[in-house]
Amino acid sequence: MFNYSRQVIQLPHTQVVVVGSGSAGATAAITAARLGLQVTLVERYGFMGGISTQVLDTFYGFFTPGEHPRKVVGGIPDLVIEELLRQKAAIYRPNTYGAGQGITYDPERLKIIWEQLAKQSGVEIIYHSLVIDIDMQGQEIRGIILASKSGLYHLPADIIIDASGDADLAAYAGVAFESALDQPMQSLTTTFKLINVDILRAHQIKKSELHGLMANAAGYDLPRKEGSVHITPLPGVMATNMTRVTQIDPNDIFQLSAAEIEGRRQALEYARFLIERVPGYEQAALGGLSTQIGVRESRRIFGQYRLTRTDVLNAQKFEDGIAVCGAPIEEHHAGADTRWEYLPDGETYQIPYRCLLPQNVDRLMVAGRCLSADHDAHASVRSMGQCMAMGQAAAAAAKVCIDLQETPQTLSSKAVQQTLRSIGAILE
Repeated sequence: MFNYSRQVIQLPHTQVVVVGSGSAGATAAITAARLGLQVTLVERYGFMGGISTQVLDTFYGFFTPGEHPRKVVGGIPDLVIEELLRQKAAIYRPNTYGAGQGITYDPERLKIIWEQLAKQSGVEIIYHSLVIDIDMQGQEIRGIILASKSGLYHLPADIIIDASGDADLAAYAGVAFESALDQPMQSLTTTFKLINVDILRAHQIKKSELHGLMANAAGYDLPRKEGSVHITPLPGVMATNMTRVTQIDPNDIFQLSAAEIEGRRQALEYARFLIERVPGYEQAALGGLSTQIGVRESRRIFGQYRLTRTDVLNAQKFEDGIAVCGAPIEEHHAGADTRWEYLPDGETYQIPYRCLLPQNVDRLMVAGRCLSADHDAHASVRSMGQCMAMGQAAAAAAKVCIDLQETPQTLSSKAVQQTLRSIGAILE
């Protein structure tokens, strides 16, 4: 049980608490509320979306790569895409980088869409609050402790979904995990956008030509000699995924602070390179930096099952599959390039429900990039499409748990799969 010298204010009990409103957490909260549950969403920033609205502007993972793309994510995530398209804030973009067709959107518009869908579904949103501890009774998590400008709060709940990205709640509960202390993590990236770009001329530059210019760019400090710069739904605006900050433990605030500074320094250097050396960017200007540096990988918990590299490359199927992925292993290592390894063309693997269940803790599920997976499997399954699908699955499990008065760790995956199919999820 928690113990603080300052007064902890008691909040009313809720059925489901979702911590973190990234693509996994936002989808989990919206799904759970639409399934009829009482849901509270806790977010440390003042807006929803996590990486989807802070760093990136493209949903990957909805389609398999290759010559014949197949849609592998459905259900509640489709509502998000449909609303973006309805508002003319997204485009389908055949990917020239390697991960398959993407859906590129306006992140500022997506902030509002996430929020509107959540409120329309009945989600209670608590912004500007950081979860700093848990209420643990035996092996069960019964609530969370929030820190905010207005004080400390205790929020009790029946089911808690850790969508923090860094598996913060699982770590508080003592769940075993791998981190940067065990092996190198993927690099971090600060994204940026350029405005006043001559889109027609810039779009004519092929990927190989851009990378060639980078390789021969004397006088520029470009740690990564590749990366992407792509069109957006906004006229005259191009977005990038280029910078590379390496050898960082994202859970060390001192290292993470240094990474933020280095990422912005690199962003200015890459922007200078594009403006001075690449046709179409001569009159461009820096139009914005990501809210925070993009973290690809931090804690990877040990769950009831651990997704492996072999599972990914062998297109493994599971009896308790709750989501589908066809994305390649995409490892942004410390070198100047990126390692890609693909599944057989058109193939997919399933994500087991057990990957969302931490070992030795009950009433807690994880969703998104803190799932139970090894380094290489994680480099495939972390796409935002799959994070949304995992959030949807955790919410479906929460619904079945509460209806049957069970816990996630004792629940039959068949009931979860049945609920997922009823809302349009793709499981195979």
